[in-house]
Amino acid sequence: MKKLFSLISSLSLAATLTGVAATAYADQDDNGRDRGSDNFRDRDHDRGHHHGRKSPVILISLDGAKPDFIQQFIDEGVLPRDGGLARLGRHGAVALQNITASPSLTAVSHIEIATGSTSVHNDIPSNTFQAIVGPITSSLSGFAAPIGGYRESPLGPSPRPSALPLWVQLRQQGKKVVTATWPGGDGADISINGTVVQPAQPIRVTDYTVPFGTFGGLSAQGFSFTQSNFIPDPAVGAALQAAGRFSFSPVMATPTAIETFSCASVPTATCTNAATQDVKYAIRVAALDTTNDNKVNYDTLVFFDATRGITAGPFAPPSTGPAYAKIGGENAPFFFEGSGAKVGAAYFVSQLAPDLSVVHFARYGANYIPRNTPVLADVDDINNSVGFWRPQADFRIPERLSPGFTGFPDIEIEAMFEDMVKTFVRYQADIGERAIKNNPDADLVMIYIEQPDGSEHQFLLTDPRQGTNPRDPKSIGAGQDAAKVARYKSYIRFAYQTADKAVKRIADAAGPDSNIIVVSDHGFAPFHTSVSMTNILKNAGIDTSKVAIRTSGPAVNIYVNLQQREQGGTVDPATYTALVTQITDAVKNAVDPNPKFNGSLEGSRLFTVVETRPLQCEAGIGQCTSKTIGQDFGDVFALMAPGYNFDGIQNPGVARLGDAPFNAATTTLSMPNFYGAHGHDPKLPVMSATFIAAGPQIRNNTTIRRMRNLDVAPTVMQILGVRPHQVDGEVLREILR
Repeated sequence: MKKLFSLISSLSLAATLTGVAATAYADQDDNGRDRGSDNFRDRDHDRGHHHGRKSPVILISLDGAKPDFIQQFIDEGVLPRDGGLARLGRHGAVALQNITASPSLTAVSHIEIATGSTSVHNDIPSNTFQAIVGPITSSLSGFAAPIGGYRESPLGPSPRPSALPLWVQLRQQGKKVVTATWPGGDGADISINGTVVQPAQPIRVTDYTVPFGTFGGLSAQGFSFTQSNFIPDPAVGAALQAAGRFSFSPVMATPTAIETFSCASVPTATCTNAATQDVKYAIRVAALDTTNDNKVNYDTLVFFDATRGITAGPFAPPSTGPAYAKIGGENAPFFFEGSGAKVGAAYFVSQLAPDLSVVHFARYGANYIPRNTPVLADVDDINNSVGFWRPQADFRIPERLSPGFTGFPDIEIEAMFEDMVKTFVRYQADIGERAIKNNPDADLVMIYIEQPDGSEHQFLLTDPRQGTNPRDPKSIGAGQDAAKVARYKSYIRFAYQTADKAVKRIADAAGPDSNIIVVSDHGFAPFHTSVSMTNILKNAGIDTSKVAIRTSGPAVNIYVNLQQREQGGTVDPATYTALVTQITDAVKNAVDPNPKFNGSLEGSRLFTVVETRPLQCEAGIGQCTSKTIGQDFGDVFALMAPGYNFDGIQNPGVARLGDAPFNAATTTLSMPNFYGAHGHDPKLPVMSATFIAAGPQIRNNTTIRRMRNLDVAPTVMQILGVRPHQVDGEVLREILR
């Protein structure tokens, strides 16, 4: 592996392994810690006073939380003064600007926070990228990539990773660390080209490790029914009554299954709409009238597997039995009984006429927690206590990418999204509380919360250049739908309120003797234009069959299919040099000529950052690195200006107002179908991340004008009495007592 990092500690990976042992977990109480205390100030003692150790650190990441929004919402009363964020900020340290990773993307930034090293050094250059040793058709997720790089020849784990998560260094010094859905803490073996390049131990495992959930094989499905879909069914009514569910009008049910699917009974496979797996499901739905008002007033739908029938319970997690979903209520979770991977979904009723003349409901996408062997005990603990992995806010529903939602009114599918925001963040907070309760002696607990990121992607409609109707170019400026703008504004506020409640719950569970640090991975910017990188290169005369384009938000890595580097590479060194130069010029010269949209751009140029892999070095052509290009960065790496994003291109595409008619083969700029983006230059104020901290080892009423997410890891290690090694960040001494 190329030498990427000049600050590598003299400790070898073998030394890193020392003292990292497996831990058995028992169901422990919360040690009598005081919940709900607002007493963050003037506490010179810490919990370690009688345990002989430092006060613990609870590190909470709120994905996409903008510091300016947090302050605005506190000032406006949107976030309560006794809420999690206001309480912490009132008694601790707050950063006005927290410069995050480059690019400012979720996987990149979370690994930077965890390692205290830049993306160049930790080798996580994007949410999606290519390992340069892989075939040009391959891609790698930044959430499932080797932290600290890998050995290229022969392909395998690096003997000296160029970055290490702080949990590795802390555990080496005898500290106990918990990660609850934090990126990189997943217990997974990471492979490239079928070869393990990073075993789970020790880099991806902590003392209690809960991986983030994953797709269970069934995407969301919308259903539009009427009275004709239901018939009276006394047998179903009797079964419901036996289960303690009574209807004041005759129970109506679908005579046959509304959908069928199958799951595998083994934990290594998930579910499918086909009947190819060994555990079969046939879902029926029945309507109940639970109001004793002498009127026919159906208000509840019950979803049940016809094969297993309606049972009374009680049901021990992850089992749920039938799902009972009431109009105006939350989604009802539904566990796929018998699925080896512990898969489940949920049902939500968005419209239910009392006489069943109009019935709209959704089955949300199926999900589960990866059952990675090194952390299986922790995964089972969550499944058996908190429950199976709940559906998170799904952009495919409001963008009508999942089947069955075409005829749903906007307000209904927006209600589904908000429902998932509320229930999923609550589920994540449940996991965080469980992790704290199970590990009262933990020195560090790292908890990831998905909101407000998902809502800001979908609803950050704050720029007059954004079309409120993605299919109508005239819906910008004065043509915007004011009611939609107002609704979307309320959804952003709700996302912050939901995240704030999670912070309060977690801080209360940790108790007043903990140091609570809230960070985010990046800021957010509204965008008005979707960009086709492929067409930018094609229009510049570049043969795109010789390159791989990997985009994430407004960030792009472009790889040349180089001989003896990529697996099956075809481009010779001389052509490589010319092609990299040609691509660099094309990216630097890309412009937006439309004055309706380019007002914020200097010289109308789309890209504010363009970096090129050095063409000559001792390692050889195509192997060179620099301060801005790491091992698996593209040969050209670039970031677009705010307002522009590679995502959101519609099919068929829609031309912006004032542009030429859309042509899929040549058009580079078009109207997007959602509104918020991150991944721009991290130095921009709009990309600033959040940093708020309070606790016995944090100074009161302290404001940091400017810091970096790089500084979080060494600061946490300093609080816990461990000297940080192998980091680019610095200890924030000005916030410490």
